[in-house]
Amino acid sequence: MFDNQLIEKFKTLETPFYYYDLALLHRTLAKVKELAEKYRFHVHYALKANSNDKILKIISSYGLGADCVSGNEVLKALATGFQADHVVFAGVGKSDKEILTALEKDIFCFNCESLQEIQVINELAEKSNKIASIAIRINPNVEANTHQYITTGKEENKFGVNMAELNEILEVLKNSTFIKLVGIHFHIGSQIQDLENFKNLCFRVNEIQEWFTAQNIRLTEINVGGGLGINYHQPDLENIADFDSYFSIFNQYLKVKPSQRIHFELGRSIVAQCGSLISKVLYVKKGTNKQFAILDAGMNVLIRPALYQAYHKIENITSTSSERATYDVVGPICESADFFGKEVSLPITQRGDLIAIRSAGAYGEVMMSDYNLKEQAKSVLLAM
Repeated sequence: MFDNQLIEKFKTLETPFYYYDLALLHRTLAKVKELAEKYRFHVHYALKANSNDKILKIISSYGLGADCVSGNEVLKALATGFQADHVVFAGVGKSDKEILTALEKDIFCFNCESLQEIQVINELAEKSNKIASIAIRINPNVEANTHQYITTGKEENKFGVNMAELNEILEVLKNSTFIKLVGIHFHIGSQIQDLENFKNLCFRVNEIQEWFTAQNIRLTEINVGGGLGINYHQPDLENIADFDSYFSIFNQYLKVKPSQRIHFELGRSIVAQCGSLISKVLYVKKGTNKQFAILDAGMNVLIRPALYQAYHKIENITSTSSERATYDVVGPICESADFFGKEVSLPITQRGDLIAIRSAGAYGEVMMSDYNLKEQAKSVLLAM
């Protein structure tokens, strides 16, 4: 991925920084747009994955909608080219201020996650003299086979409502005159690589659709969420996610009723592979039984390994050594959890070498903090 010209450019820049390969981002978006048009699907980009302004402007230029989980994400989406009538607002804890912001901006739909939220939206919509379109987020109780922290569609998760609650919700909706029920919403988890899980989701959505039909409720919008995983171990082998198989499953197994529109909320699979965190080796420290490559980037810059025990491929992109050694690749933060990889095989590494932490375009820059008052990483966007 990194040719000599690019590496020489990196050497002139202050580390750490996030590098984004815009050419790859454009190829990924072109693929998503091609398939969405083929199947007449509606794709919303999940801003929580990466909300870099330049990245968002590129994504919105392809006509995607926006999936937001805060009022500020709604405002950011609108400011970077996304159309209000293509914005959905999800999240289990929407504040009154956030709901009012979304109502004022006339967004397409609220994905509602509790009975109480529906009641609050109705009250605020009445005060705003607006009609709020909503989709009910339902837990399909489908296994996602992913990390426990990013599984979101089981009955014991905090997200969404369970089928047993729907009768009560429908009773409340009968008296909620400032709310219009337009659809149902699902999201079973993130970084899902076993596509069989999405087939199971389709079967469950079909069953739930029939339940609504039995209640004489016509739904126009079916939102199946996102969650398509990427190849963190071999990013160059699969630098564009398997959108062909993913969309094909929903086209084949989801029973779509007349005039219904199918929506997706994709984040990681669009932006993750185009981003890398570039960091410099400060020291190579020899312990009793291992060596530590200490970088100038830490968990304040990329928290995923500390938070999720997530794997990222780590490369020394400047070493010219033909010999290899094993290192724990760690950061400078005063926490034992501050590491990017343990027992990582690298070419012989020394102070000043540049390290690339791959597949960092999603949940990297967007989750940065100033913990330890460390400077946050800048972003570098190049079409090389």
